[in-house]
Amino acid sequence: AAIACFSLSCNIIPFIIRRRQSSLVYSTTTTSLNMTSKPNYWNRETSQPTSQYEGAITKEARILALCDPNDAYNKPLYNGPLPDGSKLLAIGSTLADFDNESIINQNPNVIFVSHPRAREPLVEGMFSSTLAEYCMLACSYFSKDLPRLMRQKNEANWEQYPVLELRGSTLGVVGFGDIGRASAKLAKAYGMKVLGLKRTVPESFSDECCDEIFDLSGLVDVVKRSDYILVSTPLTEQTRGLISKEVLSHCKKTAVIINVGRGPIIDEEALIEALESGDIKGAGLDVMTVEPLPKESKLWKLPNVLLSPHNMDMTLTFMQESTEFFINENLPRFVREIELLNPVDKRAGY
Repeated sequence: AAIACFSLSCNIIPFIIRRRQSSLVYSTTTTSLNMTSKPNYWNRETSQPTSQYEGAITKEARILALCDPNDAYNKPLYNGPLPDGSKLLAIGSTLADFDNESIINQNPNVIFVSHPRAREPLVEGMFSSTLAEYCMLACSYFSKDLPRLMRQKNEANWEQYPVLELRGSTLGVVGFGDIGRASAKLAKAYGMKVLGLKRTVPESFSDECCDEIFDLSGLVDVVKRSDYILVSTPLTEQTRGLISKEVLSHCKKTAVIINVGRGPIIDEEALIEALESGDIKGAGLDVMTVEPLPKESKLWKLPNVLLSPHNMDMTLTFMQESTEFFINENLPRFVREIELLNPVDKRAGY
């Protein structure tokens, strides 16, 4: 539902980051967050809610909410109660709503953003499980030829045909982070081999869900060896166009590309060309370069493409969970100057 921007002064509020459905915390100067150590991440699959925070409150959280005032999922923030040391100063649907002296004089230092125009996030920790499920859906869609099943059902056609197993096949994960690992965990349960790729790989890296790990220099090796290629990396200047025409040329003709990261990570025109020519088997796309996908896009009509309207993380509770995470986990930490959960790394861009 939101990104929380902590420790901002009013004169830099206009820089607000465009984000959607995010539980991330953007920390600047006055928290005790130590970016030289490994940040603390909260994951809805494995983390347990904190029942109570101990320690003295050493600062106040003065919150501006850049939100739809009628958003029911944000009612816990609007109506309270909020953690001790926290107070909501104002709710506004535009930055101009906060441009008045009475608000500025209260020196707001937290911005909660949950806005319909904020549509470019990468969620970490909150929605990896449902995106992992989509990854396996896309793998099964092509391995079992679900389009053919649906056609035969509509035609009342009882015609048997051979199907592929996922067991023994290889999933390449381009972006072995939270979403990538959740997908790898399910893939291993299916009996698949997993090749992971990360921006940087620690020397001590070890993960039961990953058979081999590569840094970015190993991208071509990963796509050459993979039957299914999951793109789950964030969109940064480094990853824009990462899956290029050259990279796609190294894929198996039987390969399936699955994108749950961001559309511009893949050269969409090159992908369409590969799909049309049969240079790859298919694609499962939850994200596109331009959203909503233009009606004239060839992707709509290609028979070897599974499309979803960037909604595979939109569970019934996803926005409410993000708001509750902000209120119950990071606000109590902020007012006690404890290291925040799920920080954005400004240098990495996500």
